[in-house]
Amino acid sequence: MGQYGQVVGRRGGDSGSRARRAGRAAGRALRTPFTGAARGVRRVTRAHGAGESGLSKLIELHAVNSAGDMMITIALASTVFFSVPTDQARGRVALYLAVTMAPFALLAPVIGPLLDRVPHGRRAAMAGAMLARALLALTMSGAVASGGLELYPAALGVLVASKAYGVVRSAVVPRLLPPRISLVKANSRVTLAGLLATGVAAPAGAGLHLIGPSWPLYGAFVVFATGTFLSFSLPHKVDSAKGEGRARLASRDTVAVSGAKPPKPGLRTVGPSVLHGLQANACLRALSGFLTFFLAFLLREHPLGGLGPATSLGLVVVAAGGGNALGTAVGAWLKARGPEAIIAAVLGLALSVTVLAAVFYTVLAIVVVTAAAAAAGLCQALAKLSLDAMIQRDVPEAVRTSAFARSETALQMSWVVGGAIGISLPLVGMVGMSVAAGLVAIGVVVAGRGLLGAARRGGAPHPRAA
Repeated sequence: MGQYGQVVGRRGGDSGSRARRAGRAAGRALRTPFTGAARGVRRVTRAHGAGESGLSKLIELHAVNSAGDMMITIALASTVFFSVPTDQARGRVALYLAVTMAPFALLAPVIGPLLDRVPHGRRAAMAGAMLARALLALTMSGAVASGGLELYPAALGVLVASKAYGVVRSAVVPRLLPPRISLVKANSRVTLAGLLATGVAAPAGAGLHLIGPSWPLYGAFVVFATGTFLSFSLPHKVDSAKGEGRARLASRDTVAVSGAKPPKPGLRTVGPSVLHGLQANACLRALSGFLTFFLAFLLREHPLGGLGPATSLGLVVVAAGGGNALGTAVGAWLKARGPEAIIAAVLGLALSVTVLAAVFYTVLAIVVVTAAAAAAGLCQALAKLSLDAMIQRDVPEAVRTSAFARSETALQMSWVVGGAIGISLPLVGMVGMSVAAGLVAIGVVVAGRGLLGAARRGGAPHPRAA
């Protein structure tokens, strides 16, 4: 009996051991796709020295930031704040345009100079922007279903915090730049990570929305809370003052270093390359705003090629989003070129496409409209990456955050102006495409010559701007 019990015990032990081994094997099988994907993402973000310099940490943080913003956007998409259907009065759309300007009313005159005064607390500034949005997401969760008035200040607070994070993030990139990566490529990698995270967060947020209208905001809270802690994982050199001086923007082309308190930087004091780059970007951003609202109204009244209004608008949105993603990807893999040359090239491309769209609209409307939307997305993405690289290259550290804040304000104002033109025009496709070409032509006339001249001279003497 004793021997029988021992045999049974051994068999039971063997069965239990086999069950444990099977469980561990099943666990490994379930974990492998996720851990493999995580290792693959980590290899990509750490490539070409980004891991050693700390740029990979910023890339991952920006992915978290973009995922959280997307979840908040999904939660607000069904409310009156972002619900601006084209069948409503144009005055309602104009009100929306005015609302989008609110964060920038604080960004340039207040937030930019304030962040300039704390250049050694940028990790804390990014963490604060994340924490603010986490708390605001919880605040909005109670009002998102009813669309109560308390939703508006909270949503505007989210926009302000998002833009503040973006300004600090752009100012941080030069401190984390690896030796083998240019500024344009570094900016592209950060932006591309954000786009990929947005693509992942969109279906996740939509799934949460099926549970209830507040659930995407709960998801955003978790994402931004995670981002708050990740902000402090950035290298300490992000906050280091080693080797920095107090910079004073003395004139358009010269920069003096002194112990004096730096004045507020104006757009004309940052150097000719940055000024021309900003002018070109402003025209491309105006083109984007114009196409967004003009086509929204036009395609409702005159759908493309027998398609329905929603399908026509969806096609244009996909084309614009695809162009933007392609522009970001091209920036990440582009061979070394000066940012001035890149902006000049995309200006020429945008002008060519919009002129062709105006000429052939009545014949090939569906082709020219989607091509114009894709070109606008691609050109805007590449031009913005190049402008950021020039600001990071040419503007002194002490006032760089203010320069980013002012440039973002100018670009958003341009988008609003373009949108206002779009909602005021008659809904005639050829007229609209002609106006679009005119907006880009302004950029070519105002900034093209200066950009080409700077490109021939090699731009500023920073070897890694491209």
